[in-house]
Amino acid sequence: MTHSAPLPGKNLLLAACRGDANNDHPLLRSARELAELHEQRVGASRDRVDEIDHERTRLVREIDYWVTGQLPPSLGAARVHTETIGAVVDRLGQFTAGAFAALASGSNSELGDAWERLAELAIGYEDLKDEVSVGHRRLPGAP
Repeated sequence: MTHSAPLPGKNLLLAACRGDANNDHPLLRSARELAELHEQRVGASRDRVDEIDHERTRLVREIDYWVTGQLPPSLGAARVHTETIGAVVDRLGQFTAGAFAALASGSNSELGDAWERLAELAIGYEDLKDEVSVGHRRLPGAP
């Protein structure tokens, strides 16, 4: 299903990573799942980490496949980005889980660093979303 704005903004994406988004958008659903997997990964056994990482890889590929079908063709002079949208969403999930772990630990220095990383990546996602949506940037592996 194609949405009028195929890639959600950073605020919706962050809400999905927190588990707050009640939206059935494919990217938001996958973001929520990735954040949950990163939470489960903390303190998991090696075998469980392998299972989680396999599931994360599957979700990242699903996101990338879906995104490729939603975007307009990039312009001939469009520069390639270093990561796919799926990889960025996976890191947003990781950074969200890390920020909440830092919050739970009570360490102010860890908390500040974790939230800063998360905020910077969210801004980077928003910039990438805007650039690929108008064809000014292309994603690795995209036509």
